[in-house]
Amino acid sequence: MAERPPVKSEFKTPEAASRSSAADVQAFLDKAADMAVPPGARGRLVFGLDATMSRQPTWDQACQIQADMFKEAGKISGLEIKLVYFRGFGECRASRWFSGSDDLAKAMSRIDCRGGHTQIRKVLSAALAAAKDDKIAGLVYVGDCMEENVDDLCARAGELGLLGVPIFVFQEGRDPVAERAFREIARLTRGAFCSFDAGSARQLADLLKAVAAYAAGGHGALKKLEASGGQGARLLLDQLK
Repeated sequence: MAERPPVKSEFKTPEAASRSSAADVQAFLDKAADMAVPPGARGRLVFGLDATMSRQPTWDQACQIQADMFKEAGKISGLEIKLVYFRGFGECRASRWFSGSDDLAKAMSRIDCRGGHTQIRKVLSAALAAAKDDKIAGLVYVGDCMEENVDDLCARAGELGLLGVPIFVFQEGRDPVAERAFREIARLTRGAFCSFDAGSARQLADLLKAVAAYAAGGHGALKKLEASGGQGARLLLDQLK
């Protein structure tokens, strides 16, 4: 059966996009509190990446942002990250669980962008498999578009929601079809949606580092990150008071 075309929506004006971005960040901070794990417990995050050719113009910058997050995560005991990325014609790969930032950074450095359609469904399936094997704190997904059947994606997102796995979606750019799908995926899992562009790259890096810290070590790890000057940690702590 042929897939139904995605629902079209109107592009936002620059003013509306700016207001939406601020609201997205606030929603992210509100929802990230749900990712805490008990003291001494192990935190696990699945990190999904769209590595198709549409992301090539900003790929180096995105990799630096993601590397910053991994570096911060590597300082926190008890946090493991699995990298899942797709690109090209049907290629989707999942790494082992990384507990050290160096190995994860090396794995990231070997990824380059290749033309192809999105395979978000495979990322969600990989997260489902990980969650059924051992509890995970959440799925972080970074991408710019969506070229799949949105109902299929939402069905898998709903399964993750039933398992208590929030999905935190970070959209690069302002594709309206992707935004509609990403917001629904986040809603179904009690996660959050956040858009970003070159102007908000630094803030995104801070937020990702704060999520990693909180998933692994709760308030204590966040306070240490804040003490070292982490803006994202300070914003997150304000929401947790």
